[in-house]
Amino acid sequence: MTDRFAEVIDGLVARGFVVHRHWLDTPLRQALRSELLIRSDELQRSRIGRQDDHQQRPDIRNDQTLWLSGQSLQQQQYLQQMQALQQALNQQLFLGLRDFECHFAHYPPGHFYQTHLDAFRGQSNRVVSCVVYLNESWPTEQGGELVIYDHQLQPLAVVKPEPGTLVCFMSEDFPHEVRPSPADRYSIAGWFRRDRPLL
Repeated sequence: MTDRFAEVIDGLVARGFVVHRHWLDTPLRQALRSELLIRSDELQRSRIGRQDDHQQRPDIRNDQTLWLSGQSLQQQQYLQQMQALQQALNQQLFLGLRDFECHFAHYPPGHFYQTHLDAFRGQSNRVVSCVVYLNESWPTEQGGELVIYDHQLQPLAVVKPEPGTLVCFMSEDFPHEVRPSPADRYSIAGWFRRDRPLL
């Protein structure tokens, strides 16, 4: 097991979440960001809920997304990287993860995602959430951060979307939000699951 996989696992065990700087190497991050920009006309307005309850709620979230399917070389490289992390999580934490789903996410200036949970106990098979940032740089002013809370909505971590940073946390345990962004914010959001995803 690599040191960076061990860092993710140790953070999940100790705190339930981990922030790993420089997870993505620069060439892969740039290739993924370039693809996102080239395919910007394919981005869809985000929705909340699943299946019959899948609806647009721009008052809650107003980012734009595009699901990854492995259709490009850089997508394949990223998905292989996350598959290796999935195997490490299963070997060390016995989570029974069977799949990984993810999408590009673009938050234009001023856009946000209000505080929410990625999974509710007994109602979802999302187990571990993760986000990796594709920005070239990030402004020094406040905004666009991922804020991770405890269940009393006390902030535990405020993470700037800096280039290549990975954040992982247990999906059922941590409400979180994306604060309104001062600049275009690019990322890949994903979830390790115990079943096949329902996109």
